Parts: sequence; structure tokens; C-alpha cells
Amino acid sequence: MGSLPSDKPRNPLRDGIYSPTMTFFDPTTEDLDIPTIKKHAVRLARAGLVGLVTMGSNGEAVHLNRTERHAVTSATRSALDEAGFTSVPVIVGASAQSIRETVELCKESEAAGGEYVLLVPPSYYRYAMDEEALYTYFTGVADQSPLPLILYNYPGAVAGIDMDSDFIIRLSQHPNIVGTKFTCGNTGKLTRVARALDAVRPNHRGSGYMAFGGMADFTAQTLASGGSGIIAGGANVLPKSIVKVWDLWAEGKWQESMELQKVVSTGDWVLTKGAIPGTKSAIQSYFGYGGWPRRPLKRLGKEGVERIRDGVKEVMAVEMGLPDKAPSK
Repeated sequence: MGSLPSDKPRNPLRDGIYSPTMTFFDPTTEDLDIPTIKKHAVRLARAGLVGLVTMGSNGEAVHLNRTERHAVTSATRSALDEAGFTSVPVIVGASAQSIRETVELCKESEAAGGEYVLLVPPSYYRYAMDEEALYTYFTGVADQSPLPLILYNYPGAVAGIDMDSDFIIRLSQHPNIVGTKFTCGNTGKLTRVARALDAVRPNHRGSGYMAFGGMADFTAQTLASGGSGIIAGGANVLPKSIVKVWDLWAEGKWQESMELQKVVSTGDWVLTKGAIPGTKSAIQSYFGYGGWPRRPLKRLGKEGVERIRDGVKEVMAVEMGLPDKAPSK
């Protein structure tokens, strides 16, 4: 269940908006809530997202065992297929500290229905992770992984490791490394990488390489920098608004895109500060599901719930007024 047929070609990565999906739990037992995980995946696809990421930081991968990780990815793939979204790829976070274990996770991701993997640099032994060690890690995994790799540059999650554009371009000469997610927020770095690798952008397939912005609050800026898409935690809450920013820019309506970007950025900052508990709270407030993260992450009290709800009120008025872009087939 959930895995891709062996004869099915890999879905290409398209320009547009992707989301690292939340993982939902029973509020009492903290067991996986598979029906809600599936419902959420379909809601995002209907909103126009062109790909989903399971087991990212927003998906609380560090709170799940490997059996649960497989179940979440498999359920996501099955839900998309059952709703007719067979062309929406699933990317899987598969990072570990050793080449050996990362390759195992890549193989398990494929078995669960993933088509690509997203990897942060190993950082537990930070003192040893110089450029050559990281090069050995990423190319060693790429040599053995059955799935193509997307590099994930997120210094805040990996003890400050920040891969520069020269290094990313060097790594990306490997044929099994097909993109980078720039959660560092450095649009200059994204510009250099996108240009050097002839990245995908609206109406331009280029080399097929994907240069992803890592947050919704620089969606239009990513487009201006020659980027390929956004992998945005905020798209769990306001997918249609972020898709609209992207589409307006792609249609040449740059001023309209930037005006909506300002509203999205304001709301996305509330979600960024609220992190996983805040994002789940916003989903609960506006869509009637979401719940809480696994402990030890905190549950928001009444004041926190109201702060998040009110903080995204402006952008959610836009969100609720937009139609689904891709109704179920």
C-alpha cells in the first residue's frame, strides 16, 4: 500500500508550491492519525500544490520511529492516488548521521512511495564536518540511493552548517542530486545556484534542477531570483494564497504578486514564530483539525491559540476566498 508500481515513471518536479506536511496524532494516545494525514494531503493537492514533503522538520520526523515514518509516507501517497493526484510527487526527509543509515532511509522512502529524498547535512559531530566530509557524505549517499537527492540548506537545524553556492554547485554535478532547498533565506545564493545550473522556472524546464525557496515569506523574491519553487511550512495553512502569489508572478502580474506577497509574509511570520504548535493550531482554528504535536513540544493554551488565529486573520480571509485550483479527479 502506498508504494509506486515498479513500472511507473518517476513524477517530474515542477515549478510551483510544495509543502512539508504536518504529521497528525490522536490527542489522547499520540498514535498516528492516519485518516487526518490523508485528508490533509488531499486538501493541499486540491489547493494547487505540485508536490508534498513527508518527514521534514514540520512533519516531526524526529518524534517518529521508522515504522511510523513509513506509514505516514505510504498514507500520503495512497491518499493522493485515491483522489486522482497521481502526478503529485512525494518527497521524503531521509536524513541521518551516517552514509550507511541515510542510504537505508532512502531505500525505505522508496518502498513507502517516495520519489525523491530531502537531506540536511550531518551535524552531530560538527567539529568534523568540513567541506570535504560533507562532500563525501552527499556524494556517497547519492551513489547508492535509489531516489534522487534534494539538498537541504538549513543552518538553524544543523549546528550552523551553511553550504555556500560554490559548494552546492559542485555537489550538484552529481547526476543523482537534483535540487536544493534554501531555508537559509539567502536569495543571492539561490540566484547564483539557479543561474549556474539552469534551474527550472515558470515556462522554462532548463536542466531540470530545482532551486527551492524554503519559506513562504520570500515566494515572489524566489521567483525574481530565478527559483523553481517554494517548499513552505506555511503552505499547510494557506496553500491557495501562496500558489496565487506564484501564479500571478508567472503570468507577468508582478505588482499584484508583490502586494499579495506582503499579506502572505505578514501571516507566515506568525506561523514561523508559532512553529509546529502554532501551525497546527491555525489548521485547527480554520479547518477543524490539527491537534497538537507530540511531547515534549508544548500545547498552546487559550491565549496562544487566539494569538495565532488572530495573527493570520488577514491572510486567511484571502485564503478562504480563493477557489481550489485542482479539484479531485
